[in-house]
Amino acid sequence: MTSTGDVAFRFRDIALVAYGPSVVSAVGHGAIMPVLALRARDLGADVSTAAAVVALLGVGQLLGSLPAGALVARIGERRALMAAGAVDACAMVFAALTGSVVGLAAGVLLSGVCWTLFLISRQGFMIDVVPASHRARGMSLLGGSYRVGVLVGPLLGAGLIALTDLTSVFWLGAAMSVCAALLAATMPDLGEEKRAAARASGHLGVWTVIRTHRRVLATLGSAVVVLGMSRSLRQSLLPLWADHVGLSASTTSLIFAGAAALDVAFMWPGGWLMDTRGRRVVAVPVTLSMAIACLVLPLATTAASVALVMALIACGNGLGSGIVMTLGADASPSDGRPQFLGAWRLCGDIGNSGGPLLVSGVAAVAPLATACLVVGGLALAGTGWVAHWTGRVDRERAALSRR
Repeated sequence: MTSTGDVAFRFRDIALVAYGPSVVSAVGHGAIMPVLALRARDLGADVSTAAAVVALLGVGQLLGSLPAGALVARIGERRALMAAGAVDACAMVFAALTGSVVGLAAGVLLSGVCWTLFLISRQGFMIDVVPASHRARGMSLLGGSYRVGVLVGPLLGAGLIALTDLTSVFWLGAAMSVCAALLAATMPDLGEEKRAAARASGHLGVWTVIRTHRRVLATLGSAVVVLGMSRSLRQSLLPLWADHVGLSASTTSLIFAGAAALDVAFMWPGGWLMDTRGRRVVAVPVTLSMAIACLVLPLATTAASVALVMALIACGNGLGSGIVMTLGADASPSDGRPQFLGAWRLCGDIGNSGGPLLVSGVAAVAPLATACLVVGGLALAGTGWVAHWTGRVDRERAALSRR
């Protein structure tokens, strides 16, 4: 896009088609996430099985990353978003109607696959419609739109449960997925000429794209794994510590809600910083804030001190809203971009899944305070790795801008 186009670009011109489906879909997922384990328990699952059912959402995302990229390459972002919304709605309806834990697990797994397809399609569309000068802000708002949905969803879900029963939340999720698909139908279908040419010459295979860009995926992609792992720790380590020091569930929820508000407040400044000061100035605080938080968490023994630690994490995480998608957009090639974004998404999902597993593994053999210190030390080391590779991205972008 030309510099004139960059100057004339306004986010409000694309707000509905770019962010509307994301907010609506996230409302549905945000409503369902807090009650998945409860639904599994209602169907007769024990505690460990219920936890496994919840984890299947992440498993679905991992399994769906590479196939989703291949599918988007063939049908385009608009059709992929519509398909993801329709199939996700079916998965949630099935989860509401099923009378078995196995049925619920299948619905959750399928929903995870759909969510990955949705995210990859959204990212690809944003790369096309947002100029490079505004890319980080566009991705930051996209990340923020998920956060807004996840904030609103549980509130709507709680109201529905109070009026009806637990399964009503799944019907809400299905309705939101249908609405997201309908909104996606209003967006332009970009890249049809490129897809037609690819059909004529043969689509690039996923593994071909991965082999071609294996160095980027092994270096910058590994930094994304660290970023994903750091971010996931707040969902696994913090609730465990809050329970360890005797905080009630309501107090813990209130702390998380306050942190979520901080998270949303920092998303636009983070996007502006990435666009104007580079990617590293935002990527480093994400991992560094988590490293410091883990190291000082054993000292937090009251609700106020736990809230302060959570606030530190929220500030870093909010600044980094959209950082993984922005780095993926920076690194993505013109040919085979959807396939590359699928592999990129897999890197992030590995980190998101690895964080809780790391906490679980260390906590199984050591006290929770020791686990905090071990995880904090690893996050501190990971900060250096993230700083190195995001710094290289900034230098390459600066070199391109001088040409």
